[in-house]
Amino acid sequence: MLGTNRIGQGIDVHPLVEGRPLIVGGVSIPFDRGLEGDTDGDVLTHALMDAILGALALGDLGTHFKKGDPAVDGASSLVLLQKVADMMHERHYRLWSADMTVVAEHPRMAPYISAMRINLSRTCSCPVDLLSVKATTTDHLGALGRGEGIMALCVVLLGPGPAQDGPRDR
Repeated sequence: MLGTNRIGQGIDVHPLVEGRPLIVGGVSIPFDRGLEGDTDGDVLTHALMDAILGALALGDLGTHFKKGDPAVDGASSLVLLQKVADMMHERHYRLWSADMTVVAEHPRMAPYISAMRINLSRTCSCPVDLLSVKATTTDHLGALGRGEGIMALCVVLLGPGPAQDGPRDR
């Protein structure tokens, strides 16, 4: 129903593999492995997309971006996020708040968080101060703690209204 606030949550996890660049939040991070996936494997951007789609009750990423689709294979996740943001704006919603967490033992995410926030805010057409990105580890517990992959979690609040004028490169 138009005119109501909507909450969505997203989660994504990918294994780390050799021979791929590591992209998180649209930022290329120097590391010996990257995230496996049909796209660039960007878990943070995928979690944000899933949260927005969930808030709009539009299903999940697989509903909109099919495995094996040439437009998806190897795609930049920021390009796909732009499509999800367009869906949100077409329904007269805008992102009011997003709280995201990256769970990774290695590499350290802290040096890249500011750039991640800027990339995601530009793509969603919202001010950067509406997006929180945090990083944590599992203190060496489980597959993530052994450095086998990276996970991201996201919660969003969408509200009615036109897209905000934000710092966006389109």
